Amino acid sequence: MIDLKQRNIIVTGASGGIGRASVIAFAQAGARVIMLDRDIAGLNDTVEIVQASGGLVHSIPCDITDEAAVKAAVDEVVSRFGVLHGAFNNAGIEQSHLPLHEISAEAWDRIIKVDLTGVFYCMKHQVRAMLESGGGSIVNTASALGAVAIAAASDYVAAKHGVLGLTKAAAVDYGSQRIRVNAILPGIIETPMILRLSQEDNFANQFQALRERHPIGRFGKPEEVAAAALWLLSDASSFVTGSSLSVDGGYLAI
Repeated sequence: MIDLKQRNIIVTGASGGIGRASVIAFAQAGARVIMLDRDIAGLNDTVEIVQASGGLVHSIPCDITDEAAVKAAVDEVVSRFGVLHGAFNNAGIEQSHLPLHEISAEAWDRIIKVDLTGVFYCMKHQVRAMLESGGGSIVNTASALGAVAIAAASDYVAAKHGVLGLTKAAAVDYGSQRIRVNAILPGIIETPMILRLSQEDNFANQFQALRERHPIGRFGKPEEVAAAALWLLSDASSFVTGSSLSVDGGYLAI
């Protein structure tokens, strides 16, 4: 079993889906998990789940599009717990589901602010904390659409390609200072968002084709992405940095 004992790990987008599954997995591996999310009710629910099994968890309501709030959250982690050892920057929102020429400037700005700039803010202040304490590991949630594109998703595709670029650039900047930075590229994962979309008339008929696009024959589970993030945060992946780990059921292999 992978061991994260004595590690302080930040998880953004921690209130549900991949984020919640990751909080649970990291806590089971012995980490103290610091959860960041705008959804206070969801944070409270996750705290109850983790504490019921004896895990260590601390929640900080935080909007990752607000740099001052991100800085304050990282500073709180260092002040309370002494060291930041790792971070899983997982928070994100879905695309507008429109062709490029129909996407409003406001919708574009919203996607980029959350899915790309928010990751930059988090990395900036996490790296700052890790430089002060001698290193750490950062994992960013990109997407299979960080490597390829689909129709009606130019805003999301651009943001997730940007996350891969940030990941590689940071790995180059900080590798010699013992900070590893990697990305995970999930395929379709059965999160609450995906389950909601699968019930909407304009998307339901697309889901069988999407399933067939995954050679493994099914969509992924949040716990499967959490397991990949757990490995990348641990010493088991000590020689891995600047990588893009596909957790996509073979989506990118086709």
